[in-house]
Amino acid sequence: MKLGAVVLAAGQGTRMKSELPKVLHPIAGKAMVHYALDAARALGAEQTVLVIGHGADQVRAAISNLQSLIVVEQREQRGTGHAVLQARDILRDEVEAVVVTYGDMPLLQTATLQELTDLHAYTRATITMLTVRSDDSMAFGRILRDANGRVLGIVEESDATPEQLEIRELNCGVYCFDAKWLWDHLPRLKPQGRKKEFYLTDLVAMAAAENCKIEAIVLDDVAEVVGINTRVHLAQAERIMRERINDRLMEAGVTLIDPATTYIEADVEIGMDTVIEPGCHVKGPTRIGAKCRIGPNAMIHDSQIDDDCEIIASVVREATLADHVHVGPFADVRPGSSLARNVYIGNHAEIKNSRLGEGVHVGHFSYIGDSEIGARTNIGAGTITCNFDGKQKHRTIIGEDVFVGSDTLFRAPVTIGARARTGAGSVVTKDIPPDSLAVGMPARVIKKAG
Repeated sequence: MKLGAVVLAAGQGTRMKSELPKVLHPIAGKAMVHYALDAARALGAEQTVLVIGHGADQVRAAISNLQSLIVVEQREQRGTGHAVLQARDILRDEVEAVVVTYGDMPLLQTATLQELTDLHAYTRATITMLTVRSDDSMAFGRILRDANGRVLGIVEESDATPEQLEIRELNCGVYCFDAKWLWDHLPRLKPQGRKKEFYLTDLVAMAAAENCKIEAIVLDDVAEVVGINTRVHLAQAERIMRERINDRLMEAGVTLIDPATTYIEADVEIGMDTVIEPGCHVKGPTRIGAKCRIGPNAMIHDSQIDDDCEIIASVVREATLADHVHVGPFADVRPGSSLARNVYIGNHAEIKNSRLGEGVHVGHFSYIGDSEIGARTNIGAGTITCNFDGKQKHRTIIGEDVFVGSDTLFRAPVTIGARARTGAGSVVTKDIPPDSLAVGMPARVIKKAG
């Protein structure tokens, strides 16, 4: 069955009280519309059409890097039926079935949609729909069935009789349609309500009146189909998504000491036997290898962490750490930094836009900025690379096997040769040759190191 997908994301979302379009609000680090688009991609849809409206330019910018996605704009918001109609010219001759989902329904799982489309293909239904049983109506429409259980239609809560309001089977608004039937019947919808809008729900009654086959999958998990309309809903979805992410990681061999206080975003990958202590935040497309120990209270953003690393109560942002690196506690590894194998970063140290070679040791209360540090060099406590002259940044180059005394200041640009040494408290304003010892303020080379 050749499948097309239509993701509806044109609504304004006024209850969010935000200048940001509703579908761009993030959940676990991703704009919620991306979850719907990811699900459509995972279904194997031949073509996916995203229908946008409010904040169209912002939405386009947010999804501009996605391939095989067609975006159409619903310039007038005239209901769900009218929104799907915007995709007709794109999909009419391309697919046999059309699945309709929503950009503000990020908790709907691919497995559920797969079950929906599989049933649709197996039964050759005209409409296959998702419904859910819930004691909380959530203002959803009620599913009307005859005595034999056949779906007859959907009645909106505002139009329901007292008897119909007792129905606990609710309409989720997610459908898989026979494509030919859908494109033929969408133009037949009649405007409804005060706003004279066209609703997909009316297609169910049309299909029933024509004695077409209508199938339904009844969900038990209400959370999957709850739309995000307020900041309260957003927080609830964040909690559920975080629980899903944590469960997935633990099932894959990651230890989370306290999942309730562990915040890991959707695009994070973590290797087996890594332990995440309480209070950690791991964000963006971060990759953490195997057998690491992270935390407690570590924050890692957009970084690559290889195997057997330890990061204690520290911040790592847009950085790369090779195997067996130790950071912290209370250290800050800032963007552009690359730490080779066996690097040790002490407490309250800061590394910024610097490359540290294998086995470098940076003592506590040091600042290493815009620098290149050679392998096995020891940076004493309180060392500072003075990289900014008030107008521009300059680099400090320190060779291999250098010993830097505590409280040394390097006024960049400056180069320190291999195996050189500085005395404690030195202020280095000029290059130091290899194998030399420099001391004082300003530092002077007094003899060969040894």
